[in-house]
Amino acid sequence: MSTSEDKGLLRFLTCGSVDDGKSTLIGRLLHDSRAILADTLQAIERTSARRGMEAIDLSLLTDGLQAEREQGITIDVAYRYFSSGRRKFIIADAPGHEQYTRNMVTAASTADLAIILIDARRGVLTQTRRHAQLAAMLGIPQLVVAVNKMDLVDFAQPVFERIRDDFIAFAAGVGIGQARFVPMSALRGDMVVDRGEHLHWYDGPTLMEMLESAPAAVAPHAHPFRFPVQWVCRPQDAANPALHDYRGFMGRVEAGRIAVGDTVSVLPSGLSTTVRAIEIGGEALAHAGAEQSVALLLDDDIDVSRGDMIVAPEYPPQVLRQITADLCWLSDLPMDRTRTYLIRHTTREVRAKLVAIEHRLDVNTLERMPAERLVMNDIARVRFKLAHPVFADPYVLNRSTGAFVVIDDSTYNTVAAGMIVVDVEAVA
Repeated sequence: MSTSEDKGLLRFLTCGSVDDGKSTLIGRLLHDSRAILADTLQAIERTSARRGMEAIDLSLLTDGLQAEREQGITIDVAYRYFSSGRRKFIIADAPGHEQYTRNMVTAASTADLAIILIDARRGVLTQTRRHAQLAAMLGIPQLVVAVNKMDLVDFAQPVFERIRDDFIAFAAGVGIGQARFVPMSALRGDMVVDRGEHLHWYDGPTLMEMLESAPAAVAPHAHPFRFPVQWVCRPQDAANPALHDYRGFMGRVEAGRIAVGDTVSVLPSGLSTTVRAIEIGGEALAHAGAEQSVALLLDDDIDVSRGDMIVAPEYPPQVLRQITADLCWLSDLPMDRTRTYLIRHTTREVRAKLVAIEHRLDVNTLERMPAERLVMNDIARVRFKLAHPVFADPYVLNRSTGAFVVIDDSTYNTVAAGMIVVDVEAVA
């Protein structure tokens, strides 16, 4: 079996403070791994020349929005796909400005590895800490700290070691697990794909070698079966007798596997039945797995609606009317403790009332501070009371059934993203 088959696809995120060189790093990865088409390379060469640059500006490969090109910053999350010849990758380039932290949360929710970039001249900054903390909260299992722009500090080893030690001290204080460190110059290419000529004192792997050797994330197939029902399909076709009694439950397999003949339970009713058929696009399947969108047909005529969940009866999720979660507040407007919000969890939407803000994390001091309200980019531990139960797993065990978003019911804007960490009250 080849190395790429052994390791599988790796989704990784680049993040850090503004101007740490995230877009240039991705451009260097694409350029030095020969993953750029000739016409794309010519286009950014022309743009670089118009700006009066002597060398090609590799950051243009990811800064795709016109507003970003004009300002020289990254606003949206840019996704790129490439292969090194040994492994396939999907890169998410998160914005560095504080007001776009919410975009970083979106990108981190599906990442298997995070690269935290640090400008060697500036060291560990507030936004560096915020992104590292969010990466840990969002369950990214692997962290690489890339000390970039070493060319601007004469490739000095003491500078790298000081930043490494500062980050280790910070990480220990907030419970962030082990990280790997690499010095580099994304602009010149040292220690990105090739080793270069200026970092002879560093004998560790290049960034690309770290990415190629990173362990694959735990496959969602390994989790217990979870199938949130998105739509109940009842075709109305008088000319087709086969459809008269058709009742298919459509949705996406969020975790685990299912096969025809398997016994399942339906929540919230708790009733059990057997899978009679599995279909996709009108074609019958013998089985289905995580990330497949299918229709399930059941043996028994039991009541199932959108927002219900079909699960493995031997390993059910918890049925919760109250949840404790780590929350990132994303809205320009502060949280209003007197209001009722909507929580959208998988395909289920319920009204929720904030019971308590247990603490807010100060990313500068790492202290857990009391808080009466939350404002944009605040990270806090909160408790919600729900009008109806949700069927959830802790986020550390299952991202799909452990995550939710908070919605303003007057505007339907998403105002927060949450990760369930403690199950306070289970409904029998």
